[in-house]
Amino acid sequence: MKHIFKITSYLFAVALILSACNKVGDLPFYQSGKASQLTATATTVAPEPKDSLTEVITFNWTFPAYSIEEAKTKYILQIDSAGRNFSKAESMEFTGTLNKTFLAKDLNALLLKLGLSFGVEYGVEARIISSYPNNNERLTSNTVTFKATPYKVPPKIPVPAALYLVGTINGWNNSSSLETKYQFSQIGETTFAGIFNFQDGGAYKLIQELGNWSTQYHMIDGGGPLSGQFEQKDAEPGFPEPFVPGWYRVTVDFQNATYTVAPSSARGETPANLYIVGNLNGWNNSSSLDPKYTFTKENPFVYTLDVDFTEGGIYKLIQELGIWSTQFHRTTGDALFGEFEQADSDPAFLNPETPGKYRIRVDFAANYYWLTKL
Repeated sequence: MKHIFKITSYLFAVALILSACNKVGDLPFYQSGKASQLTATATTVAPEPKDSLTEVITFNWTFPAYSIEEAKTKYILQIDSAGRNFSKAESMEFTGTLNKTFLAKDLNALLLKLGLSFGVEYGVEARIISSYPNNNERLTSNTVTFKATPYKVPPKIPVPAALYLVGTINGWNNSSSLETKYQFSQIGETTFAGIFNFQDGGAYKLIQELGNWSTQYHMIDGGGPLSGQFEQKDAEPGFPEPFVPGWYRVTVDFQNATYTVAPSSARGETPANLYIVGNLNGWNNSSSLDPKYTFTKENPFVYTLDVDFTEGGIYKLIQELGIWSTQFHRTTGDALFGEFEQADSDPAFLNPETPGKYRIRVDFAANYYWLTKL
């Protein structure tokens, strides 16, 4: 009887093994998706303020043929100024839709977020990135380029005539004795910037009239040391200083009522004089330099010069002819815009690629330079 039981058990075990080895049917095969094709209904967009509620452009894209329902496919529409490779793109996320229409006011707000100026035509690029809901198999479409001109809208907060930083950094000195190094420079129609050396981990307010707290600006709750929103009101909270001591550029945007704070090179004193020395004048850093290479001081922080560039090359900015050690040189940027610092070092400023007359604007409160073709 025991032998019969053993044989039966053995046969049962073999049956189980054989059943476990039965061949399973082939798993289903899903084709890979293919990138969406993006199109736009306009090649030029230049509305006026009265057109703010008008539809000005629609982006359409194709389904990327994923192995899921169209309604579950994820899309990210990216728009950026042409030539930046979408490095500063504004992104919008959608699920299941194959188009996006912009009213003039919405596209205009997006263009202003990209840092584009009122009334200037820009090349703008758009693309669509598709994926499964879990972000798998991200595919990028073709790039669509169009021209767009932002129109002027009133800033969220009226732009002041001047702007000062008052706080722990300067003993909360809201008086006419405040040093000019705590004053901002206006770098755009609605934007101010200044570089400050934060050390104490305290706070500050933004003042438009020294001696008057009632018209100050303060941070709205939710902001932080590096970015946030503000309003005009004599109230708390103040703007918190960055956690790490050092030099920072504070940029205050009245158009959008926002502020940003980023590490920066040190802010130097505005020089008594400023000269351009480079390929355009044989690197003549001496008292014999032609006066046409001398900048004009427009305000306590800004120098300008109209000069002809006839060839490629480089240049430096000199504050005292005959002395290289106190010069200014480029730190970041290209021929038309960037940042600088005071140091006897490279890289130099770049001559524009296109010959012609340019206006150079050098701002010593924000350490920015601009070149504009005349």
